[in-house]
Amino acid sequence: MDNTNLAAFQGVWVFCEQREGKLTPCVLELLNEGRKLADQLGTKLSGLLLGDGVQGLKDEIAGRGADQVIIVEDPALAVYTTDAYTYVINAMVEKYQPEILLIGATNIGRDLGPRCAARLHTGLCADCTHLDVDMDQYREFLRTNSVLDGERIDNVKTVTVMGEKKDVSMELKMTRPAFGGNLMASIICPRFRPVMATVRPGVLKKGVHDEAKAAAAEVICEKVEIPADVMRVEVKEVVKAAKQLVDLIGAEYIVSIGRGIASDIEKGKALAEELAGVLGGVVGGSRVAVDSGWLSADHQVGQTGKTVRPKVYVALGISGAIQHKIGMSDSECIIAVNKDPRAPIFEVADYGITGDLFQVTPLLIEAIKAQKAAQ
Repeated sequence: MDNTNLAAFQGVWVFCEQREGKLTPCVLELLNEGRKLADQLGTKLSGLLLGDGVQGLKDEIAGRGADQVIIVEDPALAVYTTDAYTYVINAMVEKYQPEILLIGATNIGRDLGPRCAARLHTGLCADCTHLDVDMDQYREFLRTNSVLDGERIDNVKTVTVMGEKKDVSMELKMTRPAFGGNLMASIICPRFRPVMATVRPGVLKKGVHDEAKAAAAEVICEKVEIPADVMRVEVKEVVKAAKQLVDLIGAEYIVSIGRGIASDIEKGKALAEELAGVLGGVVGGSRVAVDSGWLSADHQVGQTGKTVRPKVYVALGISGAIQHKIGMSDSECIIAVNKDPRAPIFEVADYGITGDLFQVTPLLIEAIKAQKAAQ
């Protein structure tokens, strides 16, 4: 396969990760985003599904936007192994030659994506938080999420590749946190195909299932012989361990704490937990709260944590650095409490309270309790 012959590659692919016969949530996000990218490029969206006895998932994949579902079934694919999945995906890529391949940045995706990219000799942007092909939409993204001046954004069109100017108007522009989340980097892969990206779960929106699309999609069943010498690992047993982690992505109500609780950490955490309790939600935190050891990493909201879209997001003592706002600004309702009236968090807040969180939070708790009692 000559992956420098860019014109030979067509279509957008989504690797449809499944575990025990169920699609992972990020697949639904990737299919919705893949549909957008495919429409911008004027091409097909395909879902690539690997496993054993997984044909029942084809309608869910097609109903979420895929024009085509490619299924490869084999007993060796029933449980994920790096070698088997890499071999099969690369075989399918070499046969069909997609232009773009998207993979969720799950534990499996973070292992699988780089291995495939290395074997295919192409570029991969890991842990993406934003994707664009259309240049006008990308410029609008830059205006909202960068500090570049308007003139510079308007002139974004070409880059220098191997000493030559190249128009990147229709290249996939992959944005991800860099330098510990202190910068956002937009990355392109102009010389090789397919362009590959792993995308952080929770940063994209899920589409709506469409029965008509599910019925109209083309289904292709492929058979790939996996050589015995490829399978260097045999899974003898899968042992599940229960670990208590906070589910930020699925929460409808999140109460997050930041540097503002530093004067009395335990009291600040207790207030956040009580407020989250009366709301029926969970506790999150800024990067400062996690780096300081006040909360574990699974509580972190922001560029280097989780991207959330709850019904209500309460920010207690969080200044609102750009890294944090990117992770929560799509919440339906944002309530911010901060002593600094100039705190950037108020720029995205629907309701802002300028005051001491240790005084304001108990009042919020009592007001919610009173409202619930009245009902």
